[in-house]
Amino acid sequence: MLGLVEFGWTFAFQIINFLILYYVLRKYLFKPVTGHMNSRTEKIENAIKDAENKKKEANELHTEYMSKLDNIKEERNQIIKEATRRAEERGNEIVKAAELDAKKILERANQDIERERQKAINELKDQLSTLAIITASKVIEKELDQQAHQQLIQQFIDEVGEVTWQN
Repeated sequence: MLGLVEFGWTFAFQIINFLILYYVLRKYLFKPVTGHMNSRTEKIENAIKDAENKKKEANELHTEYMSKLDNIKEERNQIIKEATRRAEERGNEIVKAAELDAKKILERANQDIERERQKAINELKDQLSTLAIITASKVIEKELDQQAHQQLIQQFIDEVGEVTWQN
């Protein structure tokens, strides 16, 4: 046995066939497959970069929206505070107006009471003067003795006292 490989024309043809087959496969199979693999790798890398960019944009938008939301909440709180302040001011104005109206009503009521009191006093004076005139006319018409005079005075005091207490 000389060896496993014999060096001869067959061996040279096998090497030449192998090299031709290698170049043919490399040109028509390896290059397109490698090109296809490279383009697919490139597409995947681009897709990953796009996804990362979109994620960044989404994060930026999220941050922007949260900022806007915080501003809106702040604005809402300011509007509520302003509305509350205006409502309190309006409430105070209404209370002051009501107090003023109440004071005016009390003053008018006191004036009316004073007028009615004065009117009652004047009526009482009129009744007293009428009673005094009636009593005086009775005294003049009748001759009085001491006892009748005392009785008329007591009757006058009783009548005046009743009128005073009734009014």
